[in-house]
Amino acid sequence: MNSAGAILNVEQIVAGRYLDLALLILMWVGAILVMNALKRGWTLKWRKIAGLEALEEAVGRAAEMGKPVHFTPGYAGLTGATSPQVVAGLAVFAELARLCAKYDVEIICSVGDPTVLGVATELYKQAYTSEGKLDRAKPEHDIRYLSGSQFAFAAAVQGIAERERPAANVMVGPFWAESMMFAETFYRVGSIQVAGTARIYQIPFFAVVCDYVIIGDEMFAAGAYLSKEPSAMSSIFIQDLAKLFALALSIVGALILTFTGYKGIIDFLKL
Repeated sequence: MNSAGAILNVEQIVAGRYLDLALLILMWVGAILVMNALKRGWTLKWRKIAGLEALEEAVGRAAEMGKPVHFTPGYAGLTGATSPQVVAGLAVFAELARLCAKYDVEIICSVGDPTVLGVATELYKQAYTSEGKLDRAKPEHDIRYLSGSQFAFAAAVQGIAERERPAANVMVGPFWAESMMFAETFYRVGSIQVAGTARIYQIPFFAVVCDYVIIGDEMFAAGAYLSKEPSAMSSIFIQDLAKLFALALSIVGALILTFTGYKGIIDFLKL
């Protein structure tokens, strides 16, 4: 009885996993091949992401006006369902901090979770170190933990906007009801704004008020887009190929099932 139960459990685990395993192996091999090709000099053509291209414009504007740049990844942390968005936001912060160090512009980073505070501080220090200006870094002043409570955090960020009047506001990460509060406040004080989130309910607010919007998957490509690291670029390239394959398979399967009634594609996906 125990043996039969074990066999049944194994069959349940294995069923529907062969195709996934095959695709995983193909993606893994493909990523390695693309990474090696990139290291040998092959170049990828990227679709321009306006929001990421605008980072240097935002920092340049701040340098001309003699005002700071504000950044926030939201009040979420590095655990939970929204952590990938926070990580994507921190990738943008790393590049933004480097640009600010390069042009001697003050950057204010508002965080709402203790797990993000340490990571943001290290990224800030690395940015100044890469530009040879670690002696000018002020992490205790520029990296600010505000509050883990949603609207207390929102009120604190709005206070920074009103008091310091930053020339630019960049917010990339998961946002909720505070999204419109931030966008309207920084718009009122005259900040150029770059906003990005994968939360579809907040994207319309950013699209209406902000100057540049990073939408959905564009966030998760930010690290590769900005760093141009072969490992990151190859991963994004292979993921895009996998998405195209899934889309093509869906279209072909739908057409076959509609016009012929043949259900082989369904059996194929059950492998």
